[in-house]
Amino acid sequence: MTVYFIGAGPGAADLITVRGQRLLSRCPVCLYAGSIMPDDLLALCPPGARIVDTGRLTLNQIIDELADAHAAGHDVARLHSGDPSIYSALAEQCRRLDALGIDYEIVPGVPAFAAAAAVLGRELTVPGVSQTVTLTRVATLSTAMPAGEDLRTLSRPGNTLVLHLAAAQIDNIVPELLAGGYRPDTPCAVVAFASWPQQQIVRCPLAELAGATKAAGITRTAVIVVGDVLAAEGFSDSYLYSPHRVRRGRH
Repeated sequence: MTVYFIGAGPGAADLITVRGQRLLSRCPVCLYAGSIMPDDLLALCPPGARIVDTGRLTLNQIIDELADAHAAGHDVARLHSGDPSIYSALAEQCRRLDALGIDYEIVPGVPAFAAAAAVLGRELTVPGVSQTVTLTRVATLSTAMPAGEDLRTLSRPGNTLVLHLAAAQIDNIVPELLAGGYRPDTPCAVVAFASWPQQQIVRCPLAELAGATKAAGITRTAVIVVGDVLAAEGFSDSYLYSPHRVRRGRH
């Protein structure tokens, strides 16, 4: 028996990986977070599967479900939105499973920030503009941020910044970004429900970010992108395809 932590992608059912889809279609037990998982993705579960919404469960109750499946010899598809490597509460589940001697495997998925960049039609790392992407969040009804990871500090380099789980705090975010070093005219975008039918996109300069986000009614399930890459023009071509680059074939 194995627990498969599967990155379900940003929302659209066809953005789950082939491996994730195959596992989901054969596991007799599926655990998922109901508020951020589309029904058409759950339709991939096999007939008769035990499907459990973990939205109202505690960590102990989730582990009990996994332990019960283990005792019954049933593989489990544990669906996480986006990719399990960030903001998925994966680490504490794996720690519990290690203690119980229950095998697990992690299957990566398309992260929300990648889906947001795709719908914006932008690369987050543009030559001569920004080659670094900072992925972060703010503390709301969640664990406090570690020392040195406040928005003002993270804003100082001026590279591409991606904020998860932050739209509800937009009034507090903008002053911190400005104080940290971003300009009032720094390009920004908010993508809510990327790849879902109700997807929303807001584009504006940083000074207008709070007002534009609230005017669109966006308060959750959104990614905020800040940085000059969103409006980059006239940048140099990447060295990757330069005629001056020495190319070596595969051996």
